[in-house]
Amino acid sequence: MKNNWQTKKLGDVCEIIGGGTPSKGVKSFYEGKIPWATVRDMRQSTLVNTEFNITDKALEKSSCNLIPKNNVIIATRVGLGKVCMLAQDTAINQDLKAVIPKNKSQLGSLYLFWWFKSIAHVIMRQGTGATVKGVKLPFVKNLNVPVPSIEEQKRIVKILDEVFEGIEKAKKNTEKNLQNAKELFESYLQGIFEKPQSNWEVKKWGELCRFVRGPFGGSLKKSIFVEKGFAVYEQKHAIHDHFNQLRYYIDENKFNEMRRFEVKPGDIIMSCSGVTLGKVAVIPKNIPRGIINQALLKLTPNKGVSVHFLKHWLRSRIFQDIIFKYSGGAAIPNVPSAKILKEIYIRIPNLKEQIKIVDEIEILQEQTKKLESIYRQKLADLEELKKSVLQKAFAGEL
Repeated sequence: MKNNWQTKKLGDVCEIIGGGTPSKGVKSFYEGKIPWATVRDMRQSTLVNTEFNITDKALEKSSCNLIPKNNVIIATRVGLGKVCMLAQDTAINQDLKAVIPKNKSQLGSLYLFWWFKSIAHVIMRQGTGATVKGVKLPFVKNLNVPVPSIEEQKRIVKILDEVFEGIEKAKKNTEKNLQNAKELFESYLQGIFEKPQSNWEVKKWGELCRFVRGPFGGSLKKSIFVEKGFAVYEQKHAIHDHFNQLRYYIDENKFNEMRRFEVKPGDIIMSCSGVTLGKVAVIPKNIPRGIINQALLKLTPNKGVSVHFLKHWLRSRIFQDIIFKYSGGAAIPNVPSAKILKEIYIRIPNLKEQIKIVDEIEILQEQTKKLESIYRQKLADLEELKKSVLQKAFAGEL
């Protein structure tokens, strides 16, 4: 930090003002026009609108405080590290604190806003609480804030405004490129199954593979699980297409009893319920022997069917639309019965053509993953750049 900068305790140079919640039992309190902010409203750097508005009576009858516009509010509970500028006079709840300079000719609110951004990690690290993390008022008051001249503060704010605007533009462009890369692959996959060649055969799904739905939940009570043994594969393994993080095991006797549900390399497992209905993964080689649980469907391709061709069809938008259509439109969608699934039609080429198509899909998939990796790394680099710029700003190095 520069020699001509001072270091002050935040509580010495700012008023730290808390808030409260008007009684939820009085409906009329929430029928007013005064914005009332909670952590959930802190989605942008400037807080413009709030989910709830309260009345003057609500303000009077509660521990709420109305904070003048153009001041900083920070989250001291639940959303530690969040900071916003107020676009209008706003009441705040008990999870927030307003930080108002005692002398704005010596300390600017916008400077404070950027400074809080720079120490978000410090506030988050100091959070305590078993379920909901928070920091106490003495901690906030004892934070050391660097205070240069007001002219230097304005210069820093101007630089940070410009730099972060540029970073946000770069971030949005990168996020768009990442989305475009994903959509390119999905569009290619969709095109293959949406416009099959004329020589592709029409088959029922039941002609292409064997179906085994997971056992009834009562067959796999937690009381029967052992510390080590045969693995029980879960919905998460199909959803995330990985087979580590095994939690449950059964002994050899139970495994032999449930041998019908055993998965082998080359089988496909499919998630059977919820928003992840239809998510699939191919069982790889060299994973622990085991069975599926009640939330999975096992598919074993017949001779002449490429497991990876079938996998890509199952991951296509065409199949995903079909499976949700047959799920019945319930609040929590569930896989239809195997009898219904077996009657679903699919167009399929001969095995040689299946393998050729799979090779082409996976070449593009690999290229897409490389692009996605580049864009994700760029997003990570932009986040690091933000931290670096903020650190330099408040060390007097800009």
